[in-house]
Amino acid sequence: MNEEEMEYYLEAGRLAHTILHDGEKMVTVGASVLEVVETMEGKILDAGAQIAFPLNLSLNADAAHDTASAGDERIFAEGDLVKLDLGVAIEGCIADTALSVDLGGHADLVEASRAALDRAIDLVRPGVTTGEIGAAIQAEIEGRGYQPVANLTGHGLASYSIHTDPTIPNIGIQGGAVLEEGMAIAIEPFATTGSGRVGDRSRIEIYQQVDVKPVRLPSAKRILSKVRDRRGMPFSRRWLPQEKIELALAGLVRQGVVYGYPVLHDVEGSFVSQAEHTLIVTADGAIVTTR
Repeated sequence: MNEEEMEYYLEAGRLAHTILHDGEKMVTVGASVLEVVETMEGKILDAGAQIAFPLNLSLNADAAHDTASAGDERIFAEGDLVKLDLGVAIEGCIADTALSVDLGGHADLVEASRAALDRAIDLVRPGVTTGEIGAAIQAEIEGRGYQPVANLTGHGLASYSIHTDPTIPNIGIQGGAVLEEGMAIAIEPFATTGSGRVGDRSRIEIYQQVDVKPVRLPSAKRILSKVRDRRGMPFSRRWLPQEKIELALAGLVRQGVVYGYPVLHDVEGSFVSQAEHTLIVTADGAIVTTR
């Protein structure tokens, strides 16, 4: 990583931190899900940066990959546990950060994921394995009486790419990738009162272009034109021209041009918390860009 890239990562991290905590204050009982999402995304654009992925706003047993739909009428209710997961890109250098907002009764669960993240960050340096980091996350969460979500992981970051190697587990594994100086990584522990594994819901609001192929439908061409400047970063159904969108998106998914990300859900009645920071691995440990 050269000095210019480092500065872009740091700038993206500072902006992401500010907007995430501004959004945290907006999440109150009776507030609009759509308004929070559009306000936070708008602040990224107003700052001259790119939205690295649609703001993830996931409630209660939903762990990740939800966002507001067009015309979304949901409001926050007392007792909700709200995950805000925000991505900012500057010249392709991404800051990925998340926190959980407790609207009643979940303070210990929120602290479990936050404490696990802090413990993981303390371990980061060249030569440490991702398996060691996962073991530390698991021990912190289980020590507080909760389960880590085993099939969600942290990840590497690269130019315009949100999920690259290394994969950073939230449970202990043998070995794993070895951290190297100059890596950009996101560590994101999830703690749950449920099963410790998430599955797909039918709801899909976030998509990503994963291939380039000729398409025939004018509505599909309009979608691809709309997301071309994203350079492969995910997009929201809400951002698209709404006319004939369902048919066009379904066709693009069937052709393998676009991939849809289902909302990820633990067992009904459970609650999931999340915390996340982006880090740059250095010889002396880690720079946390989003703190």
